[in-house]
Amino acid sequence: MIPATSRPGSTAASLQVLPVPAFHDNYLWLVHDERYAAVVDPGDAGPILAMLSDRGLVLTAILLTHHHRDHIGGVPELLREFDVPVFGPRADGIAAVTQPLGEGDRITVPGIDLALQVLDVPGHTHGHIAYVSDGAASDGRHWLFCGDTLFAGGCGRLFEGTPAQMAASLDKLAALPPETQVFCAHEYTLSNLRFALAVEPGNGALRARMEVESGKRERGEPTVPSTIAIERATNPFLRYREATIAQHLAAEGKAPDSAAPLTVFAALREWKNTF
Repeated sequence: MIPATSRPGSTAASLQVLPVPAFHDNYLWLVHDERYAAVVDPGDAGPILAMLSDRGLVLTAILLTHHHRDHIGGVPELLREFDVPVFGPRADGIAAVTQPLGEGDRITVPGIDLALQVLDVPGHTHGHIAYVSDGAASDGRHWLFCGDTLFAGGCGRLFEGTPAQMAASLDKLAALPPETQVFCAHEYTLSNLRFALAVEPGNGALRARMEVESGKRERGEPTVPSTIAIERATNPFLRYREATIAQHLAAEGKAPDSAAPLTVFAALREWKNTF
């Protein structure tokens, strides 16, 4: 095996992001420069190894957002093939992590020379993190790898955190530049948008998005990445302060009249759990 530290870096301008489908609806993200690659949340090693082989790529790093098996299950097999660092959350109990990270940390991914900032985004799990490429370099790219915190049209379930934690995490992501591309980890978009339409039926941007995304799925195309701008306009979990959403939840008996925004958020998440 070639140690990651001995591999040359690449220029950020050449980087591409590939979705690698896995399981029923996961996306594993492969960031590469046509020579070297890093993988985000490799829940299954098989599809990643196949993609690396097909494209003649060498793995230089593994990045993890949280501890769920569909995000980390492929790490041991990948490490048997490649001697690479494993970046991941400091506080989420992942034994394989060699480079523990938390809010405010900045890393440069070995081999592909990708600069990322780390954000704490608890809610789905206690220690969940996200990675942001903020476009500060000459590449101008704005990328967000957010695991199961923010989805296209939705957000993750609260398996370990509280509504307040998840709302704060989503507010943090919503504050990113509007052009930021959202590389989430699941193809849940149509289901999420059906719920969003039940929550905010008068949202014209949401109806238009449903038409666009439905067309993509009919053609067998991924609906992700989306952008922060699209999510701000159509995702009820970023729009929970909108008066129309609060009023509709009250009319549906899902939240009290004149509920505080956090109460509205918690009611949205509870409704989505059984939708």
